[in-house]
Amino acid sequence: MRQWIAFWNIILKDMRAYYLKPPNISWGLIFPVAWTGMFFIKSGSGKESIPSLLPGVIAISVLFGTTSMLAVTVTFEKKNRSFERLLLAPISLELLMLAKTSGAIFFGAANALVPVILAMFLADLSQVAWMTVLPAVFLIAVASTFLGLFIAVSVSEVFEAQTFSNFFRFPMIFLCGLFFPIDSLPIFLKPLSYLLPLTYGADILHGAVHGKNIMPLGLDFLLITGFCIALFCISLRNVNRKWIV
Repeated sequence: MRQWIAFWNIILKDMRAYYLKPPNISWGLIFPVAWTGMFFIKSGSGKESIPSLLPGVIAISVLFGTTSMLAVTVTFEKKNRSFERLLLAPISLELLMLAKTSGAIFFGAANALVPVILAMFLADLSQVAWMTVLPAVFLIAVASTFLGLFIAVSVSEVFEAQTFSNFFRFPMIFLCGLFFPIDSLPIFLKPLSYLLPLTYGADILHGAVHGKNIMPLGLDFLLITGFCIALFCISLRNVNRKWIV
């Protein structure tokens, strides 16, 4: 019971202290909204094109929201040495890191509502398989958050975390099939696309929104779940290596 009380207190502390920090506002909210508006305005009056854009802008909103959050919560506490004190709390390392990442997962998943709400006013989304979209958004948020955790424990400054995040985030926009089919990529880039977790989350969203996915749904869910587990384990190993062992 004490561990779960600590778990919720860590989440609440992060929500109060970090959710409205400038990096989260700029990269976590404004940037996805700008991308959403840009793509939806570009589609003009062609309402039929909005569903084809929706999976991409949902994925971008989740990706930038989660990674921006972790860049602040973990990197800032590392710099102020409060992260080391947190490691002394009577809570297992796994539960501690889940507490540090749960806020980012929630923040990123909530970001997905921005393009969905805008699209509802512009197009008919009655054919969308929402029961598939919801777990896909959650898994994208988890995978992106654990990627952000991996980045945050690897650097010492917030600006370094944001720069390192962009090294992954911007290539994902073009390589993961968000707006451009993977089949249209040069042949030497296709293998790289399948090494990125967002590829599988975006494929699930494309299938749920307009029925055009490139792999079986079950395989997509299995692979992105595997990426989530692998990224979390790697991040735990880095924390153990740098601060505990």
